[in-house]
Amino acid sequence: MTALKTVGPVFPTPRIDTRPPSDTWESRTARSVTRWGRCGAVISVDGELDAANAGQLADYVQRCAGYCEWLVLDLNDLEFIGTAGFSALKTITDRCAEATVYCTTVPGSAVARLLRICDPGKALPTTTSVAEALAGVQDFRQVR
Repeated sequence: MTALKTVGPVFPTPRIDTRPPSDTWESRTARSVTRWGRCGAVISVDGELDAANAGQLADYVQRCAGYCEWLVLDLNDLEFIGTAGFSALKTITDRCAEATVYCTTVPGSAVARLLRICDPGKALPTTTSVAEALAGVQDFRQVR
């Protein structure tokens, strides 16, 4: 009978964190609060979204979307959004579509102004209020 001998150090199997992301995300100029529902989340963002933090927000939202059937991004209180913010929104909606996660954005005045310039064809899904977005979630769940 031969014994197996290991060569080199034996590393433990890495633990996979299965907990959802934190209820908050924060950068130097922006912050968000996530309200979790039964099958989804409403993520409310305020402050300023620009090249310095847009990618970080997109990554945070993507982690949240991994635990969702639906996601509402409430940007009503965002004071400023640059073109990097628009790219982040597009990335978020594309990733959600690939994962079959219903996703919509509630733009405030700063976001609406940017969308008029960057999204004249209205490719980014938007709703006028969180209440309307949640009604859309119900419609989505009935179709599913």
